[in-house]
Amino acid sequence: MAKRLPNPGRRSRLRIALLDWYDRNRRDLPWRRTRDPYAIWVSEIMLQQTRVAVVVERYEAFMARFPTVFALARATEHEVLALWSGLGYYRRARMLHRAAQAVAAERNGIMPETAAELRKLPGVGAYTSAAIASIAHGEHIAVVDGNVERVLCRLAGWNAQQGPESTGLQSRIEKLAAQLVDPERPGDFNQAMMELGATVCLPRAPQCLVCPWREACETRGEHKTTPRPRMERREAAYALCFRTPANADEGNVLLVQRPASVSVMPGLWELPALRDTALEPEHIRMTVRHAIMNVNYMVRIRTVSEEQLDALAESHGEQRWIPVREIAAMPLTGLTRKVLARAHLIGALAPSPIPDQTANATT
Repeated sequence: MAKRLPNPGRRSRLRIALLDWYDRNRRDLPWRRTRDPYAIWVSEIMLQQTRVAVVVERYEAFMARFPTVFALARATEHEVLALWSGLGYYRRARMLHRAAQAVAAERNGIMPETAAELRKLPGVGAYTSAAIASIAHGEHIAVVDGNVERVLCRLAGWNAQQGPESTGLQSRIEKLAAQLVDPERPGDFNQAMMELGATVCLPRAPQCLVCPWREACETRGEHKTTPRPRMERREAAYALCFRTPANADEGNVLLVQRPASVSVMPGLWELPALRDTALEPEHIRMTVRHAIMNVNYMVRIRTVSEEQLDALAESHGEQRWIPVREIAAMPLTGLTRKVLARAHLIGALAPSPIPDQTANATT
C-alpha cells in the first residue's frame, strides 16, 4: 500500500473521498467557524491531551474573556489560570500567555503566518504550528497527531506495536502525511484526518463500514499497537472547611496554594489535604473520581470545622479564606473546581452554608 500511495491518481482519490466525508460529517465546533489564527491557536493548545467535549465550554468562555491576543497579553497569569482551571496541563496556559505577550510586544499583535515562524513562539511545536498555518493561512503542510498516526498506520498496514519512534516508523508516517495532504484545502484536509481518527478510526472497535478509506485500507480493523500503560490507582482525602462571618450573608472557604516549587500545578489553589485518607463513612461528605495523567484518584471529601482543621489537615502552602463570591475567579485545580461545583459553592448566585453532614455523592 505504501508503495502505491505516491501515485498522483491514487492520492487524488483518497483526498476527494476524505474531504467529501468531512464536508458531510464534520462536527460543528466553535473554532471551525473562524480563520482567525489567534482563535485557532487557542483551540489547538486547549485540545492537546484534552477531550473535545471538555474544551468546547472552556474555549468559548476563554475567547469571551480574551477575544484578541492583546487582551490575553494584558491579563495576569492569575486570570489566565482561573479560566484554564479544569483543563489540566497548566504549563500550556502559562506558555500561551507568554507567547501572547511576545506577539503583542514584538509583532504588534500580528500572529506569524508560517509554521516555521510560529514554532518560534513559546509552547508552539511542530503539530501546533502546522495546524495553525494550514487552517488559518492555507499553508501546504501536514499535521500529525496521535489520531493521524493511527489512521495512516492502518491505511498503510504498518505495525505500530513498538511505537511510532521505533525503526523509522515516525519518519514514514510524516512522509506519508506530507504526500497525502491536499494542496488546495490543506487546513480542511488536516482537520478531516484528525476527525476521522477521533470519530471513526478509533483505537478500539474502529467503524470501518462508514470509513471513507475502507476500500484503500490495508488493515480494516484494529492493528497491533503499543499497549496502553495501566492506570495507577490512588486514594486521597480533602477538607471542605467553611466559615460564616458573623455580620455577613455569605461565607468563606479555606483554600491552600500549591508551592511554586512543585512540578505539578504550581501556584494553583486547592482544598486542604487530610492526613488520613481512610475516612469513616459517617464523615464522608462526597466521593469524587478524578484522573490526572496515568493516575486514577478516589477522593474523599470531609466537612471539617475550623476548630478541627489543625488536627486533621496537612499544613502545606499558603492558606487563605476566600469569599464564596470570589472562588470561581480563582486559579483552582481541576479537582477543587469539581468538588466546589458539586458542593454548590461555585456557579450558584446565593450559596448557603454547608451543613455538617450530607448524603454521599459519588461521581
